[in-house]
Amino acid sequence: MTQIKDVMTPDCEWVAPDSLVSKVAQVMQAKDIGFVPVGENDRLIGMVTDRDITVRAIAAGKDPQNTTARDVMTPKTYYCYDDQDIEEVCNNLGEIQVRRLPVVNRDKRLVGVVSMGDLAQSVSRPNVGQTQQQITAGCQDNKQQAA
Repeated sequence: MTQIKDVMTPDCEWVAPDSLVSKVAQVMQAKDIGFVPVGENDRLIGMVTDRDITVRAIAAGKDPQNTTARDVMTPKTYYCYDDQDIEEVCNNLGEIQVRRLPVVNRDKRLVGVVSMGDLAQSVSRPNVGQTQQQITAGCQDNKQQAA
């Protein structure tokens, strides 16, 4: 059984909740990533995505130089455990319709990040394809509901 810790990206970048949005965006640019976990006292408390910055800061007219990660972060954060089976996590990604997850240990300390790309190299092709279809279908359903 292959576990998430075998395929995840360890030592991921994270920010404190009082980090300025401009700094968070710079981290994303420098690391070429689309989200950054937000941690406080060595615990995962949320995440900031590039979409959070766009919608909750820029489109809302907030100044990125005076707005914090806490102001725009998504507090309800899905995550997986480092000792979970990769097929199980792949299935979960499809169900919750996300492409990446923070990885925590059993003490809920952030230890890495896993993405569809990481999983695609290790799980069965049908599972990855099905997960991608579930995520894409969810995006289409959301667009139709918004219209």
